[in-house]
Formats: sequence, C-alpha cells, structure tokens
Amino acid sequence: MHSDAPRESAARSYLYVPGDREDRLDGAAARGADALILDLEDSVSEQNKALARKLVAGWLAGNTGVAGRVWVRITSAAPAEDIAALTRPVAGVMVPKAEPELLRAVDELLTAREHELQLPRGGIAIIALIETARGLLSAPELAALPRVVRLAIGRADLSAELGLRLEPEDPGFDSLLLQLVVASAAAGIASPMAPTSTDFRDPAALRESTERFLRLGFRGRSAIHPAQIAVINEVFTPGAAEVERAEKLVAAFEESERSGSGVTVDDRGRMVDVAVVRSAREVLSRASAR
Repeated sequence: MHSDAPRESAARSYLYVPGDREDRLDGAAARGADALILDLEDSVSEQNKALARKLVAGWLAGNTGVAGRVWVRITSAAPAEDIAALTRPVAGVMVPKAEPELLRAVDELLTAREHELQLPRGGIAIIALIETARGLLSAPELAALPRVVRLAIGRADLSAELGLRLEPEDPGFDSLLLQLVVASAAAGIASPMAPTSTDFRDPAALRESTERFLRLGFRGRSAIHPAQIAVINEVFTPGAAEVERAEKLVAAFEESERSGSGVTVDDRGRMVDVAVVRSAREVLSRASAR
C-alpha cells in the first residue's frame, strides 16, 4: 500500500443511504453493514442536493460514534460543496466518475477541510468509483494516488458509456472488472468493491453473483437495501471449514520451513507452495477481522 494513504478496514458490505432521507439516515447504523455510504449523488435529485448536504452534516454531528464506518459519496459536479458537509471525521469519501484530475482536486479539497476541522492531514480516505472509459484506463494511476484505499466500479454508467448491451450479471463484464483487481493488487491497496445489484428481492441470485465476484478477487460489495447485507457479509466471511483448511496449510508450511524441507504437501497429498500459503493467510486475515 502506498504509505501516505490511510488503510481501508476491509469492509465486506457498504450500505448506500440517500442523504435526503432523514428516516433512513436515522436507522442506518443498525442495519448490519460493515460500512455506510451516505449518498449525495445518484439517489438524491438535483433539487434536493442542498437538503441532503444539510441532513448529512447534521447526522454526522450527532453520530460521532460510528464515524469510522461512514463514507460520503460526493458528486463530481460540486465536490467542494459536498466536502463542506463533512462536519466531523469520517472514514472517507467515495468519488464517482473517478479520473486522475478529479481525484487530485478532491485531495486538495479534503486537505483544506481537514485543516478547517483541525484533523490530521490525509486521514480522510478515498474510494474511487470508476464509471468512465477514461477512469477505467487510469485504474492503475487511480489506485496509486494518495488517499485512495479502494477501487469500485459503476457497472451501469460504464456500460452506457461503452455502449455495452449486457444483462446486469453477464460474465462478459468480467474482463473489465479484473482490471480493478490487477490495479489494486499492484498498488497494494484493498481488493476492490464489487458492483451493486439493484434486485434486492432475489437473495439466491445475489449470493450467486457475490460468490462469483469473490472468485474474481473482490472482497466487498455495496448494497442498496438492508435485505442484501446478510448475504454479502456471509459470502465475504470465510466459513469454518475454509478457515480450518487454511490453518492446516499454514501450519504444515511453517513446520516444513522449520525442518529445512523445501517440499510441503497438504492432507490430500498435493504440493503446497508459497502462493498457496499466501492465499491461506489471506483467508485467515479476513476471518480474524470479523
């Protein structure tokens, strides 16, 4: 990870909460999501933007105990006004239509806001939401920028710009998704956030697609409805059998190292190398975070 960015807490689930819906803001923290995204962008109409900023600012002032779990999705059109709504420390901001110039401008705005609030410089992180062709081509650069701790992708916006005619869960989108996985790994930041499913009435389909994202290298997903949270959390949490197998692999490898042997085999007689053990340790790391 680049040294000047704060570390992302490896949230499994992020619940979007419309910034102009006071009723939803009030109960959001108890919905079971690892993190909240207070939204000033897509879920808020243009005429309600000012109201949303006011409500979000008030909510942040009254809910300081959950600040480390809270993100604010700002707009690309008025980032300065949105960042002014940060009345208290938050985990960070999500920047839609993320491109290098926009993120550099947001970085400067956050630095100024941190100074105004007497906060340490660089403490407010950024999730870069890639929704344009230019943003996708710049994914490695975005992942390496200061403050950026995670990449995410806006599937609908990106598909529209590219002229794609794919169903929401079409695997034809996977080649684009993998670009975020590679860019994140190369920059040493958290694995990217999987795209949102707009169908919250079909938990079986949500589970299937989330499991596919897990296999592709994603380790978190956003939700538009509280009904999606339990499935997302479960899929991104290693099960007991997976943890037990990972523990055995790591133990066998470490014992082999101590004995000076260059070869380790698992309980199925298959050779275990450093890459396999690295994956096992990643499983244990995710399990211990829960």
